[in-house]
Amino acid sequence: MSLLLLVTACGSQGEAADADDPGQPEASHPADEVVFQMTSIGGFGMPSVLASRIPSLSVYGDGRVISEGPTTLIYPGPALPNLQVHPIAPEDVSTLLESARAAGVDGAVDFGTPTIADAQTARFTVRGANGTEQIDVPALTEAGDGAYGLTADQRAARTRLRAFVASLTSDSGLLAPTEADSAKPYVPTVVAGVAVPFVEAEGLGQPEVAWPGPTLPGEPLGADTGPGCVTVTGAELQMLLAAAAETTAAARWTSDGKSWMVQLRPLLPDETSCGDLVARD
Repeated sequence: MSLLLLVTACGSQGEAADADDPGQPEASHPADEVVFQMTSIGGFGMPSVLASRIPSLSVYGDGRVISEGPTTLIYPGPALPNLQVHPIAPEDVSTLLESARAAGVDGAVDFGTPTIADAQTARFTVRGANGTEQIDVPALTEAGDGAYGLTADQRAARTRLRAFVASLTSDSGLLAPTEADSAKPYVPTVVAGVAVPFVEAEGLGQPEVAWPGPTLPGEPLGADTGPGCVTVTGAELQMLLAAAAETTAAARWTSDGKSWMVQLRPLLPDETSCGDLVARD
């Protein structure tokens, strides 16, 4: 469910509209507050990869849309994900929230749980005048119309939700960048490094790259046996971005005499620490 300014917050959103007046647009939100988000949780994979997953689509109170852009079909891929950002108008933010609720992302629809092992769960977050709604839909993309364990109403609800998601990711959809407001690279102010001990892949020699941030592996994410995590900011971040541009996701990062494999995870505007990564899953 992947989609396609800078992380610096935009100006004040002004006074909130009267939520009781149907003639008014939906109340405005703080610039860095998530008003709509699609992400994947759970599923099967390495803990470091799962912890560093990026929401496929995030829309913020000031209209910024952040998503992952095209990726190269080579292995290993780039060290940094290709995050893109573009703005949409305030009225389009309101339309998005209304469309999401109409598609069932309001906590009132039963999407069921199909019998599919190790499937990811699609998580939707919608912010409105009455607070935040968050729903989890297991195996939304993996479970087709004939999936076991679903009623006819649940299948119909899933079909409507998939159509809504497809409308967002289309080139002419509500969230598509325009020629005037084209997508630009997202420039983070913080990058998390999720680290595990380096293991050389057979036949894939990797040069050593000096890690410019805090000593790896950092504090464990979640359980004590989980991957470590550090955050990199300021001058160290600029060195890290420069080094990452010249290497791949399989790089051998060296820190304090040890070698590490590091998943680089740019933090989004509403995220500030490694703890935010744990909270998403």
